[in-house]
Amino acid sequence: MKKLIWCFAMAAFAALLCAQERDFLSTDEADQIKEAQEPNQRMALYAKFARRRIDLVKSLLSKDRPTRSILVHNALDDYAKIVDAMDDVADDALQRKADIKAAIDLVQGYERDLLPVLQRIRDNPPKDIDHYDFVLKTAIDTTSDSLEMAESDVGERAKDVQFRAEKEKKALEENRTPSERDAKQAEDKKAADQDKQQQPQQEQQKKPPTLLRPGEKVGGPAGPTGSTGPLGPGGQ
Repeated sequence: MKKLIWCFAMAAFAALLCAQERDFLSTDEADQIKEAQEPNQRMALYAKFARRRIDLVKSLLSKDRPTRSILVHNALDDYAKIVDAMDDVADDALQRKADIKAAIDLVQGYERDLLPVLQRIRDNPPKDIDHYDFVLKTAIDTTSDSLEMAESDVGERAKDVQFRAEKEKKALEENRTPSERDAKQAEDKKAADQDKQQQPQQEQQKKPPTLLRPGEKVGGPAGPTGSTGPLGPGGQ
């Protein structure tokens, strides 16, 4: 009886955890992502974390436990979000014309290994599949889409990313209220004015050093002392 009560309590606690908004990365993983500013490094980390979630799913499904289904559900849900985040990094890098071929090749290898694992779970459903069937399907679809993009021509993918970015920007502009448009125009004007103010300073800093006095020119008329330059006649 005590064991049955304990199982119900654990199941209720697991359901509560599932209902709450969770971070799809652990604290340590999130810190690693923040430190990896280069897109190839960041994508490699995401790929490693994705494999880690699938390894966890395989381990959980190998043992029959009362709370297994919620843990499998969460791991699959985290996995799909990690893959989405990895693709977002790739799209952003391609939009900025960064070279991420190494990371894309790495992602292809990972996803070609992981997709069959997910499909086998769907083809040979465990007895508690009803508890995570939806997120399993989402994980399969997300991986398939991501792998298709990774296998596509990089140049064509970059064009598609640019097209979608411009389309989203246009849609955003069209959906702005008049007051939001005015605020955006004022913000853009302010930024442009600041750039104009900074430009003369930057040009001044770029000017090479000179020994000429203000108003003097190389080979110009003699100054007050009769010199033709800062060093006097003959440049002596």
